Amino acid sequence: MTSSDDRGTAYAGPPPRRVVSLVPSLTEAIAATDSGLLVGATDWCTRPGDLDVARVGGTKWPDIARVLALRPDLVVANAEENRDEDVDALRAAGIPVWVTAPATVDQALDSLGRLCAVLDRPGPAWLVRARAVWSHPPRLPEVRAVVPIWRRPWMVLGRDTFAGDLLGRLGVGNVFADSPHRYPRLAKDDPASVDADLVVFPDEPYAFTPDDGPEAWPQARAAFVSGRRLTWYGPSLVEAPEILIAQLRR
Repeated sequence: MTSSDDRGTAYAGPPPRRVVSLVPSLTEAIAATDSGLLVGATDWCTRPGDLDVARVGGTKWPDIARVLALRPDLVVANAEENRDEDVDALRAAGIPVWVTAPATVDQALDSLGRLCAVLDRPGPAWLVRARAVWSHPPRLPEVRAVVPIWRRPWMVLGRDTFAGDLLGRLGVGNVFADSPHRYPRLAKDDPASVDADLVVFPDEPYAFTPDDGPEAWPQARAAFVSGRRLTWYGPSLVEAPEILIAQLRR
């Protein structure tokens, strides 16, 4: 099997049989495809709930020695969630690392398809369903929105993000889509001045609540959505349009 990850790094060799995942969404995707392939995952990999594999620390600071001790023939990582230093250290130790970096829903689906093919598990049922769902997703009437992902300091979705593309396909236009930054920071007094009809508050990575977030945008309607459905790419994509549309309408 020869294929390339999202950064163009080739994987050439037999299908992996011992995989360590450093990305929660990819852990869920691989477990849904063939849970027997996983031997390790991060402490933040909470899906599926019954996942029983060795834990290797966090996404930003995995325990490299613990990963190596599991003797993986592939480690899966993400360009945003994982550090280049850790990817380089694993590769220097002779471990192939597959790095994902999708910026759109279509890129995510294609990336997942290549990964499943490398694992010798092409076309899993959940991926077939996700492709079908996103070929004609439901749409809201067009609305301008800002999407905070953090506060203290305030950070929002900017250009070229998977979550921004996903929302756009559901009819939600990102006010900061033309920002020069992917995750622009807002000055302390900026939130209330942002021209938006809707503020989309995910519950991760920052756990926004009705009492923590909406007060910064009193002029706009607040919608609270599942961070997993908004930012994870994997089996969660199957139900994401229906669930997010319902949450955005509230």
